[in-house]
Order: sequence, then C-alpha cells, then structure tokens
Amino acid sequence: MSADNWLLTATTCIAFMAAVAVISYLKTRGEVDTRDGYFLAGRGLTGIFIAGSMLLTNLSAEQLIGLNGSAYGYNMSSMAWEVTAAFATICMALVFLPRYLAGAFTTLPEFLSNRFDDGVRRMSVVLFMVGYGLVTIPSVLYAGSIAVLRLFDVPTLLGVSYSQGLLITIVTIGSIGAVYAIFGGLKAVAVSDTLNGIGLLFIGLLVPVLGVIKLGDGSFSAGLTTLTTSETQKLNAIGSSTDPTPFATIFTGMLFANLFYWCTNQYVIQRTLGAQSLAEGQKGVLLSGFFKVMVPFMMMIPGVLAFHLYGPGLETIDLAYPQLIRDVLPFYLSGLFLAVLLGAVFSSFNSLLNSAATLFCLDVYAPMKKEPVSDAQMVKVAKIASIVIALFSFTVAPLLQYAPEGLWQIIRIFTGFYNIPVVAIVMVGLFTRRVPALGAKIVICFHVVAYGIARFGLPEVFTLHFLHLYAVLFIIEVGIMLGIGYLQPREGAWAYTSKSAVDMTEWPLARPVALLLLATIVLLYLLFSPVGLVNGGNGLFWPLAGALAVGTAVGWRLLIKPR
Repeated sequence: MSADNWLLTATTCIAFMAAVAVISYLKTRGEVDTRDGYFLAGRGLTGIFIAGSMLLTNLSAEQLIGLNGSAYGYNMSSMAWEVTAAFATICMALVFLPRYLAGAFTTLPEFLSNRFDDGVRRMSVVLFMVGYGLVTIPSVLYAGSIAVLRLFDVPTLLGVSYSQGLLITIVTIGSIGAVYAIFGGLKAVAVSDTLNGIGLLFIGLLVPVLGVIKLGDGSFSAGLTTLTTSETQKLNAIGSSTDPTPFATIFTGMLFANLFYWCTNQYVIQRTLGAQSLAEGQKGVLLSGFFKVMVPFMMMIPGVLAFHLYGPGLETIDLAYPQLIRDVLPFYLSGLFLAVLLGAVFSSFNSLLNSAATLFCLDVYAPMKKEPVSDAQMVKVAKIASIVIALFSFTVAPLLQYAPEGLWQIIRIFTGFYNIPVVAIVMVGLFTRRVPALGAKIVICFHVVAYGIARFGLPEVFTLHFLHLYAVLFIIEVGIMLGIGYLQPREGAWAYTSKSAVDMTEWPLARPVALLLLATIVLLYLLFSPVGLVNGGNGLFWPLAGALAVGTAVGWRLLIKPR
C-alpha cells in the first residue's frame, strides 16, 4: 500500500472513530453520575442499543480471524458456536431476563446473594474476577492486537520489532477502549458498540459479496455458482468427530456453554439489565440472536472463498481472512475496516472492563463498607478500579506472545472452570425453592477440583471432548444440588420478591419472533448439510424448508397475542 493510501486509510479510520466518540459523548453527557447511570445506563437502553452492544461484545477480532480460518482449513462445523447461540438468546429473552428485571438486579452475584447467601455471592465474584482479570481481558486485548498486526503489518509500518509493535498496539487499543468504560460507563459502551456494529455489519456482508465477484472473475452469479457447486465439503456444518466442532457437541456441553455466556455471564447480560423495559430488553436480545445467525455468512463464507481462491497453500489457516481482505477490499474502504476492527476489539475490552469494575464495586467494595456508599463515591471507585484493571491487562497481555500455544490452550478451556457451575447454580436457584446455599458452595468447590483434574491432572484418563465433559459435570452438579435440597432443605422456601424498576409488560411479538429465530437455526443447518448444498444435496431440502415455513407460519398465528 502506497504512502498516500496509508494516509487515506488512517484519515478515514480516525474520522469514523472520532464520530463514534463524539456521538457517544453527546448521548451520555451528564448521565453517568449516579450508580444506575454508570453501571446500568440509567436503566434506559432500548432494543437497538442492547442488540448492538451484545453483538459487538460477543464478536471481536478473534472471530474474524479464527472462524474464517476454521472454514478455510476444515469446514463450517464451527458455525455451531454462533448459530446455536441464538437458542440461548431465546432462553434469555423468555426465561432469564424477566426474572432478572423483576428483581431489579445489577449483577448476577447480587441475584445469587438474594437466592442463596453472601457466601455464594463472594465465591461467584472470585470466579468471575479471576477469570476476567487473568485470562479473558488480557486475551481479548492480545487477540485483537494480533489481528491488527496481521492485517496491517504494524511493525513494518512503524519500523519497530514485532514485540515493540505488539506492545504499542496493545497499549493504544487498550487505552482508547478504556476511555469509554472509565468515563462513559455502560451507556457509552452501548452507544459506541451499536455504531461500530453498523460498520461491522456493512463490512462483514460486503467482503463475501466482493469475494464471490472475484471468484467469478467479475461476475457475482458465476462466483456464486462456483461456491455452491465446487468443493462443497467446505460448506458442511455437520461436523464429524475429527472436525473442530463435532455435531453431537451441539446437544451436550455447547448448549450449557451458550446458556452460561448469553444468560449468566455478567459482561454480556449487563446491557440487558439496563433495559428501559422488559419489552425493549426482549427486542434487543432476540435481535442479537438474528445477528448471530448471520455470522456464518460474514465470518465463515469468506474462509471458504479463500480456499477457492488460494487453495490449501496458505502458510497458516489464520491468514485466510487477512489475505482475502487485502485482495478484495478497495483501499478507500480500508480505513473503515480498520475502524470497525478496532471497534470490535474496543467493545469486548471495554465491556469486560466495565463489568469487572461493576462486580468489584457492587459485590466487593459496597458489601465491605459498614455504611451506605454514595453514588458519587461509588462512581469514583469504579473509575479507579477500571484504571487499575486496564493497567494490569496491559502488563499481562504482551506476555501471551512468549508461550502462545500453551496459554491459548488454557484460554480455550479456562472458562470451563466457572461457566458450568454458574449456569447450574442459577438454573437450580431459579426453578427450585428449597435448595440451600450449601448446595451451591459444594458445587463450586467440586467443579473447580473435578474440572481441573479432568483437563489438566489426568487428561489421558478423561478423554471426552471438553464440551461433552461440560454436559456430564452439569448433570452431576444439578444432581448434587437437588440431593442436598432433598436431604437438608433450607428452613423456609425461597420466595421471589418482585421489585422491578422498569415496565414488566412482555413484548407481544416475543414468542412468535423466538419461534421464527428457532426456525432460522434449523433452516441454516439444512442448507449447510448433505440435505442442502453439500455434495449436491439429496432432493429433500426444498420439501423440508417448505414444511418448516408452514409450521413456523402456523406457530406464529397461534403464539401472537391479540392487541
């Protein structure tokens, strides 16, 4: 890229980022001085901001690189992580969110304290804070910085070594992202996420279109024909046992992993807790589900196109998307792409930072104080905590470059230390009345020990895929809690006390839209399977798709609420 093109790229990138910053500032000015204003955006988020923030919080540079690389090197089986997450958003909208909003909870540990006791609250906070601080926040920052380095060759551009370029990128990205979380609170995060999300959708859909045109030597129809009739094994989403994501895992551990992430993970659900009403929260959550089913087209089809264009000869599978971007994206859009890529990294980083500060302030600092803490003091402590956590992540993130294979393996499975016990405790807590706090405490201790032994202590003995292990542990831990509830029930049945701070009227279209989303998941799996595009299909796709459409239409009529 010439110097003039680099100047244009930098100018357009800075212009887009500045516009996002100005709009975020104008939208949040004077609204972050109170506790609810800082941590929950004043409980005033509408559906579009909730959906935009959930999308950008979830999707970052590692998905752009990793999912496309997986499609290039294997097939589309890894779309399961994205597409089946839409089912978890349905559960969040219809089951979990009404209960969270009815209790006016700010954090998940606050709910656990209400349902069990402060001991369970403290244990859950420790799990979240250790996971966020030592692994999740630094790894998100590191992965985003690596993506920027790969796509734009920052060391060469700045004339520095790789390690120096990585450190500069980490500190730059982290500092800008931290500004939103520290000074703007959740609303600034949500507004900036939504604006960046619009850019991500535009670029994400443009790249595969341009890739298809390149594959067809200038003809979109010719390229689409090649994509859907040649090397169609790459379009197979029904993963075998040797693929990155075996199909069977969708129905075992992946189900619980997605329930944890979309229904109980603080840094994802926090923007839903700031909804201005239950209806707006449901709109936002379900819209994010529809965004998730678009991910295969934005973040996996480009990887398949890269295989068609370059063959299997790329040095690593992670180069598939960067190479395609360089070849198909016009240079005058490279600045927008860089801004969107950075925005995705900012989003994940600042959301984690905001949630970590929220957990510290509301579940550690406030309970330690004997007297009530003023809103001004709470916001001040949150900003200090955010700065400390950000600086700590700047220190940890660069260290990942020195032992990437071992650390990445730990990162990939680390959430297994706390995701399954959290979702098990929340589900038992919501749907039972007599299970005591003792059951939750035993489950947390049991899981950390059992999972650590299975994954690190005796991996040669426990050979189950880690997602199947999730399911086994979930069943055992629910059984433990129910058993303790039977043998040693709490003295009085827990009663759910509604103290909602927002309108709790359900969105009239919530259930029919959820049905439509569920049908879309099934349709995608029919399309990317031997029934649909793989190996020419077997003639059943259109009859099955038609039956699915009829069933969905009938279900819509039955579920829609009369006004």
